[in-house]
Amino acid sequence: MMNAKRVFAVLAAGLACATVVMAVTRLHQSSRPLYLIIGSYAPADSQGVRVYRFDQTTGTAQPVSGLSGIENPSYLIPNRAGDRLYAVAENDAAHSMANALAFDKKTGRLTLLGSRPTYGAAPCHLALSPDERYLVTANYNGGSLTTFGLAADGTLLPGTQLCFEGHGPVADRQEQSHIHFIWFTPDGRYLLADDLGTDRIHRFTLTPGTSSLFDKASATDIPLRPGCGPRHGAFAPDGRMAYVITELSGHVIALRYDRGQLIPVQYAVADSLGAQGSADLHLSADGRFAYASNRLQGDGIAIFSIHPTSGLLTRIGYQPTGRHPRNFTLTPNGRYLLVACRDDNEIQIYRRDIQTGLLIDTGRRIAMPAPVCLQWVKP
Repeated sequence: MMNAKRVFAVLAAGLACATVVMAVTRLHQSSRPLYLIIGSYAPADSQGVRVYRFDQTTGTAQPVSGLSGIENPSYLIPNRAGDRLYAVAENDAAHSMANALAFDKKTGRLTLLGSRPTYGAAPCHLALSPDERYLVTANYNGGSLTTFGLAADGTLLPGTQLCFEGHGPVADRQEQSHIHFIWFTPDGRYLLADDLGTDRIHRFTLTPGTSSLFDKASATDIPLRPGCGPRHGAFAPDGRMAYVITELSGHVIALRYDRGQLIPVQYAVADSLGAQGSADLHLSADGRFAYASNRLQGDGIAIFSIHPTSGLLTRIGYQPTGRHPRNFTLTPNGRYLLVACRDDNEIQIYRRDIQTGLLIDTGRRIAMPAPVCLQWVKP
């Protein structure tokens, strides 16, 4: 019989081997190729949505398929399973639509399942509810959001529009409500709608188990600095902090989150040129860095470190990019950051230093007319 020390040594060796195997497995899984789905501004008779296979190890992309039939599919999102996608058709009120797509993960091909009118003009963003029973569109020129129930097959039921009123101090950009972004709190209790036109975040209490997504009577507003123009937002991985990029003032706002309350604690400068074109915001998966895109002047990505306890931001770098970086995304393994440069008709690929958060231009490009949205789907 083995003595206690021998047994312990064998167990320790086995545990070490298992730990190595698990680490290698996680690394392999985190580096598996992904589908990159791209939305764009495009006429309906062209392939406005395109699919690429992206290698997370080498940072290279290969074309797979494309879909025509949707005019200006400028924003799209997949469901968690990755077999359904939803895309806007960003047009005037009479021609703005929400579209349901089927995605075959074996072949990488998309099929249009059906469309519903949003009623509000220029839908520029959409989001799925936490239970994926509802889809919500942010209608920029409509000053509204539209809620669609989803059928069992993922197709859209008729939508219900909710309109907002008000304006802000920037006369030519805040003449009315402009809903630009829909997001849900990490505790699954609230829907948030960023209103660029009124400098507010509208908040609604979700009503799971009922016939509606949220309680309209529960509406409350979270006011921000006048003239800032809140656009996109993201929660920290632990849910304690939220961050909002403001299009007009060019800040990233750090907000403390607590049971539905969002309290601004910092306005960090992302756009030092006053171009009034800040656009998108994403955090690294480990919550250590934030990235914010700026357009119109000095186009590029502002890079911030995030303090591990306070959640406050420190600007640590700036990466110039191509023209009009409206949207960008980080690969799930954190090794690359891809930027959709609308006016250069290409997606630019940057390698990301996971330790410092800084970016290095790989020189690799994906050519596509007017790309403005990048999403990942696992095969």
